[in-house]
Amino acid sequence: MKMFLLLDPPRTTAQMQKVAVVHGKPRFYKPDSVLKAKNELITFLRPFKLKEPINGPVELKVTWLFPKDSKHKHNEWKITKPDTDNLEKLLKDCMTELGFWNDDAQVVSEHVEKLWSKEPTGISIEVNELTRFKEGKEDG
Repeated sequence: MKMFLLLDPPRTTAQMQKVAVVHGKPRFYKPDSVLKAKNELITFLRPFKLKEPINGPVELKVTWLFPKDSKHKHNEWKITKPDTDNLEKLLKDCMTELGFWNDDAQVVSEHVEKLWSKEPTGISIEVNELTRFKEGKEDG
């Protein structure tokens, strides 16, 4: 399954949790910017939601296309924050919540890129259900 989310990719990541001390105990919470990014991703992902979640192993390929400025060229690698692993965490959390799969631990193969882009900007996502065993690697 392939999809393209036509949006300005969020720069806020799941890692950006905050901590507050309440009655001497730490309380972790997500700031409004993280909740806004999560809600936006869910809104854009919802039309692509599968009827049934994938139950087996999953391959996930994602390209993050950020709007370029005058300092960067189209399709130039984006080597600044946010980090790909943090971007992916928020995206996979949203996809799990929507039921693309049962648990993001099912994602056994990932390829992720960050690029500067003229147009369009957004997130290109490909989700593939894999066979139970990697070809040529099955034990007898």
